[in-house]
Amino acid sequence: MSVAETVESPGDLLARVRNLAWLDQQVFPALQWAVPGLVPEGFGLLVGPPKLGKSWLALSLGLSVALGGQALGHVACQQRPVLYLALEDGPRRLQDRARKLMVDQGLPEAFEYVTRATPGEVLPLIAGWLDQHPDGFVLLDTLGKVWPPALPGESSYQRDYRVGAHLKALTDTHPGSTLAVVHHVRKAGGEDWMDSTSGTNGLNGSADWTIALTRSRNEDAALIKVTGRDVREDEYAASIVDGVWTIEGDSLADASASAREQRTTTGLGDTSAQVVELVNASVNGVRAADVAHALGVPDATARQYLKRAEDAGRVKKSGRGLYVSVTSVTLSRSGSPGRDTRDTRDTPSGGSLTYLPGVGPTCTQCGLPIDPAAGTVHPSCEA
Repeated sequence: MSVAETVESPGDLLARVRNLAWLDQQVFPALQWAVPGLVPEGFGLLVGPPKLGKSWLALSLGLSVALGGQALGHVACQQRPVLYLALEDGPRRLQDRARKLMVDQGLPEAFEYVTRATPGEVLPLIAGWLDQHPDGFVLLDTLGKVWPPALPGESSYQRDYRVGAHLKALTDTHPGSTLAVVHHVRKAGGEDWMDSTSGTNGLNGSADWTIALTRSRNEDAALIKVTGRDVREDEYAASIVDGVWTIEGDSLADASASAREQRTTTGLGDTSAQVVELVNASVNGVRAADVAHALGVPDATARQYLKRAEDAGRVKKSGRGLYVSVTSVTLSRSGSPGRDTRDTRDTPSGGSLTYLPGVGPTCTQCGLPIDPAAGTVHPSCEA
């Protein structure tokens, strides 16, 4: 606290205190989404290594929102005004990229842009635009172009948090708006992917949400990782081809399931990967006998594969001899947090089958995939 800081009287300070009964009576507006399930209102970071495709993703998200179209190929967005601060691009490059992403469509009028701004201009510029468009979606690309120097005696953490706090204040004073800031990652990341954001944790700490992009060089496949105060922490399998970002599957739920599948089977041999996939697809868990039946291997071999998968952390044990997925599906097919993606459907014979995204119907006894033409239960399970 600064010595020169003006402090209100104790009575004025105590007037700020509320109780939970008062809070319980309040009605707050619903959380707004620029990209449902992925980019909520508030200040957030879009980070990744240089030349990975961050600017392509930022531009494509902005175009999707300005149009009210499909972000990442499959996520429906509500139309709202967009301001893109393309501080690393000139008008010609921005035009070329926007035309490439829009293919044969005209460029949307609701998408506005700026290609020049100094560190001292960027905050009042965004604030003035949000005054005119309170529910707007702002993309700042990149933070490095307007990064201010540290104040005298200010630590790196204090500087980073100060910058983040100023950016967050822009959306706090314009409820429902979103500010996505493109930023780089440091060369050496930690065990927690959040530690890879360039600078100190002061920037991440001030942000409402963070999206990190990872992709191997010369590979199309990528992961979109997200965490935040109001968004579910998850990761989504995606790809970028000629600048176009697309999630795997038809929804965020499908992309999340695909990312989990990749994480649990990467580096495994064919049989080991099949075992993990069987466990991940099961609703009720899998036993060695189920694996032996599905893959046509002896029970002892099935037990060995399950034990190896457990030791590697790719599946987990839940009860004697029962193995389950290390994660559970908790996103709906529309990408809404907190809902199961299992889909139970009635059959003409009066029974029911449970469907999993990307897997299909499963046996009501063992939870493994089943051909619906064969009924609802494997013959071996009935026996």
